Amino acid sequence: MSVVFWTNRRGARPEAPRLRPRVAPTGLAKVDFTELVPEPVPFLGQAAYIQLEFFEGLAKAVATAPTLPSKEGLSAAAGVALRKHHSLIAELRRLGVEPDDVMAPFAPATDRFRQASAGADWYELLLGIHVTAGMLDGYFSRLAEGLPVELGSRVRAILGEEGAAVVLESELRAAINADPTLADRLALWGRALVGDTLLIARSALRASEAPGTAGADEVEPVFTELIVDHTRRMDALGLTA
Repeated sequence: MSVVFWTNRRGARPEAPRLRPRVAPTGLAKVDFTELVPEPVPFLGQAAYIQLEFFEGLAKAVATAPTLPSKEGLSAAAGVALRKHHSLIAELRRLGVEPDDVMAPFAPATDRFRQASAGADWYELLLGIHVTAGMLDGYFSRLAEGLPVELGSRVRAILGEEGAAVVLESELRAAINADPTLADRLALWGRALVGDTLLIARSALRASEAPGTAGADEVEPVFTELIVDHTRRMDALGLTA
């Protein structure tokens, strides 16, 4: 199987919230998202741009896929990400704003995030999308609980579509079964992705822009849940989180 390799490794990462990766999901503190979520317009703008980045990553995965069945499955996954993007754009237009103007402030950091999570080859690219999309879709869906009720319900329905995750998990599991030597490398890569993903997640919190709004102890349960979900996602692939 021939795979294109890329060389976009990075230097040191900025410090991310320090969390224990295997915390049981029981007993987590209840977070009041109305105290943390930004205004609906910037929230939707960031979420929409993130979905566009996922689509671009999946389009790259389609272009470099080693087999036709992989191309077909990943093209369907890319369609899911693009559908989410367009649905979030529609919500912005419903609010009477220009989506491009709203998304623009989030472009530089999100572009860097996509480049950082692209990995060194096709397998790392797939895992990067699987891990970061899984964490951020779940995270933004949770934050949507703090939006106005009807808007929040629509956003959760948009982000809850899981077709892309099913495709990515299937492709990754097949690759690991075919070449078990991939497992250690992908496990390391999955762990390396968590810090950058948490930084993107934290940028969506009002607390990150107004330090007096919420302390680290208040927001940590949110990130702990992300780590728990990430661990389950990696376990499903037979990888250690």
